[in-house]
Amino acid sequence: MASVHESLYFNPMMTNGVVHANVFGIKDWVTPYKIAVLVLLNEMSRTGEGAVSLMERRRLNQLLLPLLQGPDITLSKLYKLIEESCPQLANSVQIRIKLMAEGELKDMEQFFDDLSDSFSGTEPEVHKTSVVGLFLRHMILAYSKLSFSQVFKLYTALQQYFQNGEKKTVEDADMELTSRDEGERKMEKEELDVSVREEEVSCSGPLSQKQAEFFLSQQASLLKNDETKALTPASLQKELNNLLKFNPDFAEAHYLSYLNNLRVQDVFSSTHSLLHYFDRLILTGAESKSNGEEGYGRSLRYAALNLAALHCRFGHYQQAELALQEAIRIAQESNDHVCLQHCLSWLYVLGQKRSDSYVLLEHSVKKAVHFGLPRAFAGKTANKLMDALKDSDLLHWKHSLSELIDISIAQKTAIWRLYGRSTMALQQAQMLLSMNSLEAVNAGVQQNNTESFAVALCHLAELHAEQGCFAAASEVLKHLKERFPPNSQHAQLWMLCDQKIQFDRAMNDGKYHLADSLVTGITALNSIEGVYRKAVVLQAQNQMSEAHKLLQKLLVHCQKLKNTEMVISVLLSVAELYWRSSSPTIALPMLLQALALSKEYRLQYLASETVLNLAFAQLILGIPEQALSLLHMAIEPILADGAILDKGRAMFLVAKCQVASAASYDQPKKAEALEAAIENLNEAKNYFAKVDCKERIRDVVYFQARLYHTLGKTQERNWCAMLFRQLHQELPSHGVPLINHL
Repeated sequence: MASVHESLYFNPMMTNGVVHANVFGIKDWVTPYKIAVLVLLNEMSRTGEGAVSLMERRRLNQLLLPLLQGPDITLSKLYKLIEESCPQLANSVQIRIKLMAEGELKDMEQFFDDLSDSFSGTEPEVHKTSVVGLFLRHMILAYSKLSFSQVFKLYTALQQYFQNGEKKTVEDADMELTSRDEGERKMEKEELDVSVREEEVSCSGPLSQKQAEFFLSQQASLLKNDETKALTPASLQKELNNLLKFNPDFAEAHYLSYLNNLRVQDVFSSTHSLLHYFDRLILTGAESKSNGEEGYGRSLRYAALNLAALHCRFGHYQQAELALQEAIRIAQESNDHVCLQHCLSWLYVLGQKRSDSYVLLEHSVKKAVHFGLPRAFAGKTANKLMDALKDSDLLHWKHSLSELIDISIAQKTAIWRLYGRSTMALQQAQMLLSMNSLEAVNAGVQQNNTESFAVALCHLAELHAEQGCFAAASEVLKHLKERFPPNSQHAQLWMLCDQKIQFDRAMNDGKYHLADSLVTGITALNSIEGVYRKAVVLQAQNQMSEAHKLLQKLLVHCQKLKNTEMVISVLLSVAELYWRSSSPTIALPMLLQALALSKEYRLQYLASETVLNLAFAQLILGIPEQALSLLHMAIEPILADGAILDKGRAMFLVAKCQVASAASYDQPKKAEALEAAIENLNEAKNYFAKVDCKERIRDVVYFQARLYHTLGKTQERNWCAMLFRQLHQELPSHGVPLINHL
């Protein structure tokens, strides 16, 4: 911690350890860019109402505020902005600046002397307390305080600024001539709003206080709402370093540096910036001014809470728990219930990440139960959980808390998928994507680049992929990649979603080597999901002992973490290993345990899938009639909300049970049962074809060929046999009997 405070002891802006109130020194100073803006304002006041149309004047007025607040931009860029609003005025400004830059120093002196006339008269052109009036007064005052040498340097800088602008204008004109056949380039919307882009930030000196505040607030808003429009991490850090070079004690700049370092997962720099932020916040007295004597303690407890969140994000769970305990201790001493509730939510996150933190969570969640906070994994029914969420939504809508509304809808999407209701999940995701934001965001930014939208879009991609609409899923993923670039903070969501969809497609296509190569990427993003998928690949490659060892370790780990959904999936995979190893009786206890967990936690879809596996086990044990009655119980939810692959598996199993039950029938009834089985096989084949699952299509056509042979339909049998041969030559065969493959 010594290095964090080291720069403070030698700070020339501090006297006796106290930071001066105005750490920027002068609030505003004259630059060549601001002289150009002053020329624009002067020309606007000199131009009569008839010379400029109403729409042009309105566009100019909209342009003024970002020009006054934003950082300095190049002269050529300023010309383009003015020309887009009013071409006639842009020409006048260009001529005026040229005459001043190519003239003499006295021309600039005369220009500033004439600015004072704007406030004279009974009806002045500019009101003194208006935004433009305050800017003019600041510039006049700052110019009058300059010494002669400083005025001469300013005039030299103005000449250089003009020459650079002229060179840039000539280069742009040459480029326009060479690309005239491609059409004239039009300015994008964000350029009209003068959002800060990389080429616009060209500050060789320090920003003024207002410019710095505007720059930081704009970039923070963009990082929160639309990260793609913010500066790149390297460019933003360069500007922040330049800002902190002139003012090391600017707390907000340190916090933006912390957010920027989080984008690139830089744990050292982000921790360093976060500690600097709270140190400066305490030393400048900003907290104590707004919170009285509680300011110092408030900064300390929220510093510890933010540090815990930072460590948790980077996977340092032990350090996160220590920081969180410190935050809880300080919050309890200060009786800060709001901070304690934030700590409670992070305890829940830590409880999911680390098994040994779950005891602390269970102790703390009693308070949440006292207030009636719902939890999906507590086994609540969907209607009770949705009623609880509805009550909180009423408050969100009442107070127009759009960000919380988005989070609530994203949570409902995930909860409906957890309960196995894909139609309802799809509806919630579409509602969130089509909903207009209630929060007004500056610079023309829509609040659609938040984590909630990323989650909803990922669910949407997975739902489309489950239904075999891979082209639509690819379009959604393409949109996600554009909206959340790889270096953005929510990019890991679509990366994992993309890897999982590719893995499922590779498994369906029988390309196990390709699926195995994707496991590494999945494991890097989600270790539990990666280990499970590795076991699935080993099982498909007939490496039963390796798959069993991996699944047993994963089962113990997930049971410690109370990851119920993954526990059920692992139990189903272990049961499949047993019956593929000709041990269906050992699989039954596993399936019954999975069914009990599914019923306890109201996971309807997993319960239906478990019943499907139980029916298959009964078929192997030679009781197809009971298997068929079980299937009638489970098949409705699967056909209503299930994935295409699961629908095909269910119909294939129905056909197998029908054929096995028909063995004891008389000939006419047997033929009728076999015809019904063939119809179900056709339906299963159509489902498998939608997801391009060639291995299962091969099994279906083999089964159909056998049935057609039994019925004496030679032509149909030969057609199915030909399809089977083509697929069998294309796909590898592992020698697993068809009856043992669900």
